[in-house]
Amino acid sequence: MLGDPINNLWVILAALLVFTMTISVGLLEVGELGEALYASLMKTVLMTSIALFVMAIVGFNTAFAPTIGGGIIGNPFYRPGLFLGSFAANPATAPGTVWWSMAPAGFGTGLDTGTYFLFETAFAAVTLALVGVVVLRKMKPVAVAAYSVVYFVLIWNLPAAWIWNPTGWLAKLGMVDFAGGLVVHGAAGAAGLGLLYQFWREERAKGLTTSPQTPIRVSPGWLTLAILLLWVGWFGFNPGSVLAFNDETTVVVLTTFLAAAAGMISVLAFRHILHAEAPTLLDSTNGILMGLIVITPVAGFVSPASAIVLGLLGGPIFLVGEKYFAKWKWVSDPVGLLPGHLVGGLFGVGMIAFFAQPAYSGALPAYPGLPSLPAGLLFGGGTAAVHQLGVEIFGVVVVMIAVFVLSFLTACGLAKLLGGITTDYRKEGLVP
Repeated sequence: MLGDPINNLWVILAALLVFTMTISVGLLEVGELGEALYASLMKTVLMTSIALFVMAIVGFNTAFAPTIGGGIIGNPFYRPGLFLGSFAANPATAPGTVWWSMAPAGFGTGLDTGTYFLFETAFAAVTLALVGVVVLRKMKPVAVAAYSVVYFVLIWNLPAAWIWNPTGWLAKLGMVDFAGGLVVHGAAGAAGLGLLYQFWREERAKGLTTSPQTPIRVSPGWLTLAILLLWVGWFGFNPGSVLAFNDETTVVVLTTFLAAAAGMISVLAFRHILHAEAPTLLDSTNGILMGLIVITPVAGFVSPASAIVLGLLGGPIFLVGEKYFAKWKWVSDPVGLLPGHLVGGLFGVGMIAFFAQPAYSGALPAYPGLPSLPAGLLFGGGTAAVHQLGVEIFGVVVVMIAVFVLSFLTACGLAKLLGGITTDYRKEGLVP
């Protein structure tokens, strides 16, 4: 069976845009924390390479092959098998190798194995980059590399297998997450919390009473470049998640970009109203990111007008989250993983049950046998929407607990093997 050439071309281009986002996260760190922290760039380049390497060996299958164990994890030996088919005569990207879930009996978008692999691997890479914003200057490079391997085999893959794989157990319950409010942003926050808790355990052993903070030193040029590349990269992130080039793709472009603009306006306005502060480039950046994060799980289910409303709601939510997490003495989160990605991602997932409209979500490819997404509570969804809200909340709780535990256990295990995963804070300039 031949794949669809237009859909394959579009999703490959979308994958390339998403790949740029991983290294752009490094630029964001440099833009917010100062040009001296060039290690951010090395870290994100390393994560990108490890993602491709590990996902090709086994990670893609553990997330997206037909699941085993009652929808828990993908079959690692499903075709093309380990190493994307190893040295088989027919490469994974050859015509006739449409990935099983993209075939006419599935989503019907006709994506080849290689295309879908590149797209989802880009998502895995950028998710770890988000987790990694809390490790700068604090986590040993060898520990980062080892953690990355586990991350791309298991930690990222389980939520993806449960929700994005049509045979996953949460997908069968009816849970949806369009482009990763939970699978990417919320789960990144949970994984980051697992690492931060291990950092705090080691910091207390060093005699520290609070977790050392990396100060904000804005580099305007780098920060502007970073948010530009991330915003453009989101053109692949959300619209690419349609997994086809159709009318819905354009709608998702609109919902994504409108929410980002509304998020920026909202953060600037509420910052001024609540604190009488003049807007800054950093506020603008955080507002754009919050709008993009909030819309991610619902971008393919809502109207452009709803996207604007959601972006506007994101502003005060970010500011409240920022203030709340700043009180946690054991948290060092200089680039806003928790108030932005964690809070924004989970908020967006919850909004699916309020703002979804069949006129928009109905244009997406459906998978036979899975429950359909009802209209949201604000659009007449009634009891079906209430049920959907329950499913989404249940999925959030399960994924957050599972990812936090897996991340912490991985960090704890590495700490025992490496004699701790934290760096020498004096050499790093974090403590006197």
